[in-house]
Amino acid sequence: MNLSLFSSATGMEAQQKQLNTISNNLANANTTGFKRAKIEFQDMLYQQSRDAGAASGDGNVLPTQVEMGNGTQVVSTSRVFTQGTLRETGSQLDLAIDGQGFIEVELPNGETGYTRDGALKVAADGRITTSNGYPVLSNFNTIPSGAQTITMTPTGDLTVRTANGTQTFRIELARFNNPAGLRSTGGNIYVETDASGAPETGNPTENGFGRIMQGFLESSNVNVVEEMVNMITAQRAYETNSKAIQASDEMLQTVAQLRR
Repeated sequence: MNLSLFSSATGMEAQQKQLNTISNNLANANTTGFKRAKIEFQDMLYQQSRDAGAASGDGNVLPTQVEMGNGTQVVSTSRVFTQGTLRETGSQLDLAIDGQGFIEVELPNGETGYTRDGALKVAADGRITTSNGYPVLSNFNTIPSGAQTITMTPTGDLTVRTANGTQTFRIELARFNNPAGLRSTGGNIYVETDASGAPETGNPTENGFGRIMQGFLESSNVNVVEEMVNMITAQRAYETNSKAIQASDEMLQTVAQLRR
């Protein structure tokens, strides 16, 4: 069996998945709160015809082994939760988290989701929601009708001023020991998994939690130049693997044409 054909095929498939990941990153370069994904590979099982350390038959020990690899495979497509650039919007309901933390939202199935997208809205009943209409938890209270101004401090204190007085409450954030283990559901929402661990809640600016920036939104952390370089690298690796398959095919063709 010509292993080079199968090894190169796994290489082409891996680079296709690499390109898929890069394309998704680039497509979301302007998505609020988006965190880029990085793909990781590992080599597959090896076929060993001689083990290192085995007896050579003349009383000596073989110093090396003979092994043939079977290609590569994708082992992880994890999120990179580095801070994105903060851009000013001026909207009093826009908030960005500068540092660690997620906003908790209630999903339609009753589960709790987590997001870094702080483009918040006020529903008809006064509840704070995401752009998709998901109710925001994180200790947000309803906004009374006739609210004149809404102010947020970096520590998460939110004050609503109306003609009848003021109402104040404090926002809470959530974080995870392993945010890379969160599962993406789309819509800028992540959900908890066994890999991420249970969420820890706390007040902004305390115990390592980030601060709240009112009137700002967090941009995507995708570096377009870096992704373009990765795209070129993936394309060349894909091309090289295809050349290896072509070379293997030509070798098999030569063997098939042998005559006595």
